[in-house]
Parts: sequence; C-alpha cells; structure tokens
Amino acid sequence: MKREKLKNILITNDDGIKATGLHTLYDAVKDIGKVYVIAPATDQSASSHSFTLRKPIKICNIKNRWFSVEGTPTDCVLIAHHAIIKKSINLIISGINNGPNLGDDVLYSGTVAAAIEGAILGIPAIAVSYLKDGVNTELATKLIHNLARHLLKYGLTKKTLLNINIPLGDIRGIKFTGLGKRIYNDMAIKIKGPSNEVTYTIDGEMEFEPKRGSDFEAVYEGYISITPLHLDMTHYQELARFRKSFAKLGLL
Repeated sequence: MKREKLKNILITNDDGIKATGLHTLYDAVKDIGKVYVIAPATDQSASSHSFTLRKPIKICNIKNRWFSVEGTPTDCVLIAHHAIIKKSINLIISGINNGPNLGDDVLYSGTVAAAIEGAILGIPAIAVSYLKDGVNTELATKLIHNLARHLLKYGLTKKTLLNINIPLGDIRGIKFTGLGKRIYNDMAIKIKGPSNEVTYTIDGEMEFEPKRGSDFEAVYEGYISITPLHLDMTHYQELARFRKSFAKLGLL
C-alpha cells in the first residue's frame, strides 16, 4: 500500500522563537504533518503586516525544520513560502500569542498578520491567542489539533483566515463571532534622559465596547472565539452609493 505523503505545516508567531506558545502549537500538530517552525528571532509584537524590503534577512537553522528569522512574522511566512518550504505549505498556524487579539487588535497584531500573509498566498491559515499566556493550554492543544486536521482536509474559502482567542477559566464552549470594537486609551508618556534628551513611550489602558455576537462578548463569557476574517476590505454599500451619486452629478 502506498504511504500517504505528509502535509507541510508552517508554525510561526510574533512573540519570537523562544515563546512557549510556539512550542504548544508544535506539540498540537507534530503527529499530523511535516511541521516547520519558522519564527522571529526576537519579539515582534504589534509589528502588524510590516516586512523587510530590499535588506538582507539573517536566518539561523536551530535544529531540524526549526529556523529563527531576524525579521517580522510576515518575513517568516514569505521566506518559508519562497525559500525553505518552496511553495508547498498546506497550512499556516500563527501563535499561540501571549495576550488577546480581539476586535481592532487584528490591525496591529503580528500574530494575525502572519495568518493574513498566508491567506494572501492562498494558504489556509489561523491565528491563535491566549487571554493569558499558558492558561487552558491543554484545551487549546486539543482544539488546534482537531482544527488543523479539518483544515488540511477541507481547506478554507479563498482570502479567508480564522482568528481564535482562548479565554481564562472554565471553558463553556466555542462561539463563532464577529470582530468587536476595541477602545485604546493610548498615551504618549514623555521621558527625559540624563542628558536632557526627550523620548516618548506609547502606552495606556484598553477597553472594549459591549456588542452582541462579538469576539469580546464570547471570550469574557468563557467561550473560545473563532472569527473568520476576509481580506476584501471593499465597502460595497459605499461603492454603490458613490457610483450612483457621481452618475447623477455627471462625474462618471
């Protein structure tokens, strides 16, 4: 009997190659595919979808199919796709992030950006985050294992990715959700150095707006939140409205 070829799974993150969540992902899927771990050498949190353009990127082969990259999560996916795994990735899993990626967080998150890059390349991709690092690890491992098996078999709709958040405490179940609204109370904190040089630190508290059916509602009620995200950012109602308005004005 012919042995079935193992599928290639890429694991990455934005917390860096030494992050515990990365090893949790590896343990979750190591027996269902040929797993490559290609992650930033250092913490790249909040790097969003940035990538290194026209500059050398250093790569270190740590051990068999484990690589650290002196770059961003997007760099990791691009290097994996074009150079290391060579356009044969079947699934990308990014995380497990130390901290939530809910609502508008997805616009800043390097964890989610890696999954977005996968979707751009036509590869099924998921981003996974803890509300608190290492809490509910056993359940997260089981979920990712089962979900990875499902996606390797059935895939995802084109230009779509899944954003998953694992809550604290007892898990009540899983909810499929929409993105909620994050409120950033950011402050630019001024700091004077010993030579009177001035620097600023961006920091502050975060809140969210209560919204039925949102990822925030789900995780803070004890449910795992799974949010399908789509890369088409076109606002089709506004598109139709502008076409109609401009046609009436004779501008089209």
